[in-house]
Amino acid sequence: MSGPSPFQLSARALSLKPSATVAVTSRALELQRAGVDVLSMSVGEPDFDTPPHIKAAAIRAIEEGKTKYTAVSGIPELRESISAKFRRENGLEYAPDAVTVTSGGKQALFNAFFALLNPGDEVLIPAPYWVSYPEMVALTGAVPVAVPTAAESGFVLDPAELEARVTPRTRMIVLNSPGNPTGAVFPPGVLQAVAEVAQRRGLVIVTDEMYEHLVYDAEQVSIGRYAPKHTLTINGASKAYAMTGWRIGYAGGPREVIAAMNALQSQSTSNASSVSQYAALAALSQHGETARFIGEARQAYRERRDHIVAGLNALGLPTPTPQGAFYVMADTTRIHRDELEASRILLERARVAVVPGTDFGAPGQVRLSYATGLEQIEEVLRRIGEVVGTAGNV
Repeated sequence: MSGPSPFQLSARALSLKPSATVAVTSRALELQRAGVDVLSMSVGEPDFDTPPHIKAAAIRAIEEGKTKYTAVSGIPELRESISAKFRRENGLEYAPDAVTVTSGGKQALFNAFFALLNPGDEVLIPAPYWVSYPEMVALTGAVPVAVPTAAESGFVLDPAELEARVTPRTRMIVLNSPGNPTGAVFPPGVLQAVAEVAQRRGLVIVTDEMYEHLVYDAEQVSIGRYAPKHTLTINGASKAYAMTGWRIGYAGGPREVIAAMNALQSQSTSNASSVSQYAALAALSQHGETARFIGEARQAYRERRDHIVAGLNALGLPTPTPQGAFYVMADTTRIHRDELEASRILLERARVAVVPGTDFGAPGQVRLSYATGLEQIEEVLRRIGEVVGTAGNV
């Protein structure tokens, strides 16, 4: 005799918003399985392979039996290298015991939010934003508050707009520069002004700098230089070193915050993969070889960026030139005023998969990743051009 299911989902699980992009993504997979030639511009990861010296370090680690548990916060050598990297590349002073290693940058952010936020706290997040920021914040019981930015400014944050949204309940500012999905890089003056807001209003800054090495026509600066006592810096190996699948993130900040993040991690995942940690150690300690790889990748991304931005604008889809990362945000209202419908049209008619801006807080826009070859970008522009040419009939 069967009765009602004993598995009742928690209020926390039910609070997670279903992704508005799932339907488009599912349809793209259906078409691909059916043999349709769908070109994906949705993947947020480098198309380059992990550099050989990093892979070799992982192989050595396996052969030497470095496959056991490590300290929750990461192997000492890696934390020392991260500390040195922060000092060398960012001008930040985080001692090794003020650094923690996580299973990807996403876990570092998750741990930080749960270590710092209480129900009812408000968190300011510039929009368009990476989809996971508001969802993670909401899971803690805190309230995400979007701070709009404009395409006309290249999606650069206005510090006055930010401060206008500060209330007695505001606890945190989340920054992502260079940013996903816009590629925006906040100038030093803007970061300094935001740091002054945080210091004046007693706010925490959590800065996600995962794309820091993928900057083209701007200066990338860590906001922690301006407000060190107010800042927690998140980074990782995924984007710059083409190590998305290795799942290594890290954070540097006040010791008491890092200790709390370690305590959370000890009761959830424990340490990040030991083998991946040794691979990341090679990426950071052999920085001459790593820098050569980054330089070559960055030049390729720059060429692709220039090509796709020029092409989309020529098609009448307004697209600001991003100064970092490997994404563009295109205004697709010429195709359809609703970005979900525009994405569906591009998928069904052009056989091009893009990410609608719905979950990014970017109505009327779609995100395209240019972490793909120039030949594919050319073909994507050709296909989109065919759709735009019939836009009045869609």
